[in-house]
Amino acid sequence: MARIRKFCAYRRLERPYTRTSKFRAKSYVRAKPVCRVVRFDMGDLSKTFEYSVLLRSSDALQIRDNAIEAARQTSNRLLGKKIGKGGWMMKIRMYPHHILRENPLASGAGADRMSTGMARSFGKPIGIAAQVKKNQVMFQVDTSKEFLDVAKDSLRRAGTKLPCSTHMEIVQKKVK
Repeated sequence: MARIRKFCAYRRLERPYTRTSKFRAKSYVRAKPVCRVVRFDMGDLSKTFEYSVLLRSSDALQIRDNAIEAARQTSNRLLGKKIGKGGWMMKIRMYPHHILRENPLASGAGADRMSTGMARSFGKPIGIAAQVKKNQVMFQVDTSKEFLDVAKDSLRRAGTKLPCSTHMEIVQKKVK
């Protein structure tokens, strides 16, 4: 199986050049890769909680969908283990829209017959990423006051899976 390219090749924010059209001639991107994030809303979605813990980005960059899924899994696992099913709600507040492209250059024997070099270098889609601005909320965990420390720890763990520095914010909501 081929390895994915290092993330430093895609970290920089760029103009989303991802036109897909119902008319094939006007469509630049031939196929959109599948999003690997399984679920964007988890926990007890019917309840309203009094506290929100927000995980914010400290930088503006792109985050691949497999990094978002890894952060979601580690946070979800800790919340489910420590709190249970009904004491929390987590939302992922970013979506990977941006299509990442790669211009594969062949090397080795027979490469001159296959490769076009940089002549038509638009590239083929290899994955998708979320474009995140500075101070944008990436993850949100809603919970009650007694489970606030567990929510903070779960988002701290999720932040270690993301390729940027993060900071947390606790917001007290008005519950009627």
